[in-house]
This record gives sequence, C-alpha cells and structure tokens, in this order.
Amino acid sequence: MATFALALDNALEDRLLLDLIEHGHTVIARSSTADELVVVLGRTLPDVVLVLAERLTLTAALLAACDERGVRLIALISSDPGRRHAAALGLYEVLDADAGWPAIEAMISAEVPVPVRGDEPPAAAAAPAPSTVLAVWGPAGAPGRTTLAINIAAEIAAAGHTVALVDADTYSGSVAATLGMLDEAPGFAAACRLAGADALTQPELERIAQRYTSAHGAFWVLTGIGRASRWPELSTERITRTLAALRQWVEYVVIDTGFSLESDEELSSDLFAPRRNAATLTALGAADHVVACGLGDPVGMARFLRSWVDLADVLTTRRLTVVINRVRSSAVGLDPKGQILHTLRRFGGIDGIVLIPDDQRAVDGAVLSGRPLQDSAPKSPVRVSIRRLVTTEILAVAAPVRPKRWPLRAAKAQRAFS
Repeated sequence: MATFALALDNALEDRLLLDLIEHGHTVIARSSTADELVVVLGRTLPDVVLVLAERLTLTAALLAACDERGVRLIALISSDPGRRHAAALGLYEVLDADAGWPAIEAMISAEVPVPVRGDEPPAAAAAPAPSTVLAVWGPAGAPGRTTLAINIAAEIAAAGHTVALVDADTYSGSVAATLGMLDEAPGFAAACRLAGADALTQPELERIAQRYTSAHGAFWVLTGIGRASRWPELSTERITRTLAALRQWVEYVVIDTGFSLESDEELSSDLFAPRRNAATLTALGAADHVVACGLGDPVGMARFLRSWVDLADVLTTRRLTVVINRVRSSAVGLDPKGQILHTLRRFGGIDGIVLIPDDQRAVDGAVLSGRPLQDSAPKSPVRVSIRRLVTTEILAVAAPVRPKRWPLRAAKAQRAFS
C-alpha cells in the first residue's frame, strides 16, 4: 500500500479520502497549496503526491521537488485550463477529476519508474527517435477510416507513446463527433493558420488541441473543419508546416484523411490556386506509414481496387498496410477471409492484408459513448484486431517491413471492375 500527500479542493478531497482509506493507503500530509507540499517533501517522502491541476496546487517547483526525490506526482484535471497547465509543465500523468477510483488506482499501481534527479537515464545521450506520421486512407463509401484512425491512435497511446490524432478530411470530418467533442473551433484549421503565419508553437498546439483521457492512455485531438466550404484553409504549404510542427510535438501523428485522390489537374497551370484535395494528398505524400482501408463486401472491394492504382501514384513510402473492415460471411459468402484475400491478390496484386471482423454493435456502442473501443468494448474482436495491427505493423518498427505486391495488374483490375 502507498503513502500519499494531497493538495486538492475540499469536495474532491472528501470524495477520495474514503477510497484511499478503504483501499489500505495512508495519507501523511494534506495541503492547500503546492508551496506547502514542497515544504512537506523536505521533511517526509510519500510514495505519491496527488494534486489538482491548477496553478495554486501544481507548480514547476513542486514538479522539480518530486523529480529530485523520486516521488510520483499525479494531477487530477477538472478544467481545460488545468489540462493545458499540466501539459505546459510537462506532466502527462493526469486523470480527469471525475474519474472513478479504479482508474486512479490503475495509474497509481502502474509500474512506471520515477527518475531521481542526478541519475543518468539509460538513453540520456541518445538522440530522440524520429516521429512517425501515419495516414489512414480509404475510398468513398464510408470504409471505416475514422473508426480505424481513432482506435489506432488510442492503441498507440495505450502503449505509452505521445500521439496527436488529426482530422484532415475536407469532405466529411467526423473525429470530433465520434469522440463526443465540441468542434466549433476546428483545431487542425487553426493549426494550419498559425503555421502559415510562422506562429505554431507547442503552447499553441496545446491550446487549440483537445485531449482525450482515459485509464488506458491519453492523446491529443486536432478536430476537423465543421463545414466543407472551409477547405481552402487547408493548403499544401500550411499542412506541410503543420506536420513539421507536429513531428516536434509528439511521437506519432495519426491523420484521418479524405477519400478523393484527384489532383485538380485543371488548375495545374496556376500554382497558387487552392486545391480541394490538398489535405489528403499532402498527408499521404508526407506519411511515413499509410494504412489503406476498404469494406469487406463486393461493392467496398470494387471501390478499393478502383482507387488502388491512384493511391500508388501518390505515396512516397513503402510502408503500406492494407486493412479490410467488416469482414462477414453474410456479405461475401462462405469463407469470407479466403475470398477477400483471393480477390485482392488476383485483381490488385495485394498481399499481406489485415482483416477486421464485423462487430457493428461494439462500434455503434463506441460512437454512442464517444470513446474508443479499448474503453467501450475492450474484448470486441474489432478492438483485438486493431490492437494486433498496431502491435505488429505500426509499433514494431525494428522488424523488417513486409514486402507488398504493388498493383502490377492495374489494367486487369480496371477492366474487371469498370
């Protein structure tokens, strides 16, 4: 059992004290300000300092004192300013203040080493690993791009990485609605405007981004444009600068792109003319890893194969993973996995496909609750498959990239599905 020092408001302290005592923990200090806690740390060493993420109870001095003594510091967030304050201090062990005790207990019991100032971390001299931009694309017809992007971001965050989820769909952005977030001020468009003015900094990103937090992990969300008519705000130059800033901010950038790969060739003579699909084309061109998804039914696979040739012309990376969603026998017939694999191999020359089974009830429940599958339906076969995809295809960067067969038989595919 752990010993605690607290700096909470009265209502939150009254609610948590009973849970602390019931679970066998001991409270050795209760303070009203961070300065008082710094004095307490000079006399005694609790295992955990639990504070409210406000300027009065969470300061850089308290964070430094905890780091120096190897004390775990966890902040409870009750407001957006508090969330930004904790992020500005570099503290990411945070939970919502209304979280139940099981979520707090899970974070407390997690075996996360707390560095003691003066100790040399194992990789102190090593350069930070380069950030990864991952774009999720799919053809028209709702193939599950947004669901896949959200849950990929959630699984990467659950693995302990910092993640920013970006809604770059200029036709029907829906990340905010799927996660139950407000999108009156679209975060990605705001980031692009700031990038165009050379004013996109980390504090600005933390100000305009929203934060999804759960016991499994938290990630940043840059919501999409609320009206499709605002697509001129997402120009190629702005998006390129924004992605460069995001690479400096987090370890993984997951982009939910639009479906259209048309390059607006009628405007090619005017280099400064805005392009409707600039967001999608720029994201795919800048991505280190692309996840291309389609639906596991005859119509969905036909749409995917028609767009497959165009996708190959856009990509600059060989790290490509093909995902087929909603695989079910009711739409394909007996042995749906075998039939889908055979069809994509025959007409598109595509191997190494990831198949996601159909579990519409779990997906609907996730949308209804505004949460990723790992929080709403952790045992769903869809969630299990996406988690395996993240573990084996995205995070396993040290493993050799599985060779993909590119659409060498494009003409045959086009004849078959035209």
